[in-house]
Amino acid sequence: MKVGMLWFDNDPKRSLEDKVERAAQYYREKYGVAPNLCYAHPRTVGDEPQAQKVQVGLTGATRPAHQVTLKQARSILPNHFWLGVGE
Repeated sequence: MKVGMLWFDNDPKRSLEDKVERAAQYYREKYGVAPNLCYAHPRTVGDEPQAQKVQVGLTGATRPAHQVTLKQARSILPNHFWLGVGE
C-alpha cells in the first residue's frame, strides 16, 4: 500500500473492531472504494503478532460486509490507523 488514509481514534470505550469499522466506513464514503488493509501500532492492536482479519459491515443495503486485514507496524503512532487498498 503506497497511498492511504490516516485515522485517529483513542476512545477507550470502543473495541478495536469498532474503531477499524468506523475508519473503513469513512474511507469508503470519502474515496468510493472499501479498504482491505489497515496498519496500526502493536500497542493498539494487542498481543496478536500476526495479521488479523476484521469483519467490516458497511452500512446500507448496497454495501456488503467485507474483511480488512489488520497488521502491526511500529511506524504508526498508537491509536492511529493507516487504511487503504493493498496491492
